[in-house]
Amino acid sequence: MFKDATGTTATTIDVSGETVKDLIDALIKQFGPKFGERILDEKTGGVRRFINIFVNGKDIRNLQGADTKLEEGAEVRLIPAVAGGKEFFGLTQDQIVRYSRQIILREVGGKGQKKLMRSSVLIVGAGGLGSPASLYLTAAGIGKIGIIDSDRVDLSNLQRQILHTNDDIDRPKIESAKEKLQKINPEVKIITHNERFAVENALDIVGDWDFVLDGSDNFPTKFLINDACVLKRVPFSHGGVLRFVGMTTTILPGKGPCYRCLTPEAPPIGMIPTCQEAGVLGAVPGVIGAIQATETIKYLLGSGELLVGRTLFFDALEMRFEEFELKRSPNCPACGDRPLIKDLSQVDYGHVCEVRP
Repeated sequence: MFKDATGTTATTIDVSGETVKDLIDALIKQFGPKFGERILDEKTGGVRRFINIFVNGKDIRNLQGADTKLEEGAEVRLIPAVAGGKEFFGLTQDQIVRYSRQIILREVGGKGQKKLMRSSVLIVGAGGLGSPASLYLTAAGIGKIGIIDSDRVDLSNLQRQILHTNDDIDRPKIESAKEKLQKINPEVKIITHNERFAVENALDIVGDWDFVLDGSDNFPTKFLINDACVLKRVPFSHGGVLRFVGMTTTILPGKGPCYRCLTPEAPPIGMIPTCQEAGVLGAVPGVIGAIQATETIKYLLGSGELLVGRTLFFDALEMRFEEFELKRSPNCPACGDRPLIKDLSQVDYGHVCEVRP
């Protein structure tokens, strides 16, 4: 509504004023009477009733109206009321306010927010990685989020699995997760699967989603996620943590390397300890899970550079991030020039995840 009146495509403009009225006057002086006609009622001289003005996220109608005083650095948003028109892509008033901090980003905007609200993400695991990732994806307004996990909440989970509380001990994780996520954003549809992600259901499950987030905690499941997503051409984010370190990469089947290009086979059982055996600093999966959520949102928006062909490594003790190149292997059994994996039944997911001849 305002772009043609201002002659600029900028989403943010720096302007000075002691009150909202001063700010509007400054904008009219800067952009001319055409802009003023869009904002002010010609009869009353006040702000048009269909123009919503927020100061630091608060509607000025609930403050002092146009006389609301502005502190230095205040964020003021001028947003027209929504009736499903083109400008704000059918977002409701509440949605505009809820997502205002990301709608104002040039890479998101109203169009990007609608993309997120039409998108679907499956999260495998409601634990250390799945907890922070699901919280951020739900808050961002992803339209449909699926969670698959067959475990129950244990007291030892609470140090890092921030979806769950003391009251959830012995509850199915998916029930605990759904309850928390719906409280954060009731508009998001939460689909739960109280079952293990297994050979028998993997292909059917991943095929229904736009993106998959690997929040699993064991090698067989990670290889299964990779192989199922590659076969179904579903993009996914891989993540893993142990002790004070974590790593993540984003995999777009057909457009870059996959997890098997990084790790062709799982290490033999007992060679690399699990978090249960070796421990993990609770904040580490928080860092990696948040990065996975960020990659997911970027993919759905089509914005920025993804971690495709790159592995990001995080060392919390040294507080250092490192990036390593990951190239597609022409001999990869999943995504190589002549892939061997045509069906999940060809892989022994109970041992080192090798492909049977």
